[in-house]
Amino acid sequence: MSVQYRVVVAKKDERIDGPDDADIVITVAVVDAAADDFDPTVAFMRGKLKAAGHTGQILDLLKSGEASAAIAALAATI
Repeated sequence: MSVQYRVVVAKKDERIDGPDDADIVITVAVVDAAADDFDPTVAFMRGKLKAAGHTGQILDLLKSGEASAAIAALAATI
C-alpha cells in the first residue's frame, strides 16, 4: 500500500510527499494541519481532511499515527 500526503498552502500550491500513483491520497489544508490540536482522525470525520482510496486502509493509517507524523513533517516545511 502506497500513500501520498498533500498539504495545501494555497490554490495550486501544495506540498506533496509520496508517489503519484499511490493507493491512498490524503489532502489537508495547512491551516488545519498546523493547528496545535490537529488530529487527522478527527479532521477526517469532520471533513477537513480528504482521503481517496480504500476506506478501511485509510482508517488503519489514521489510527496508526503514521499519517499524523507525515502531515506534521510536511506542514513544518512551510
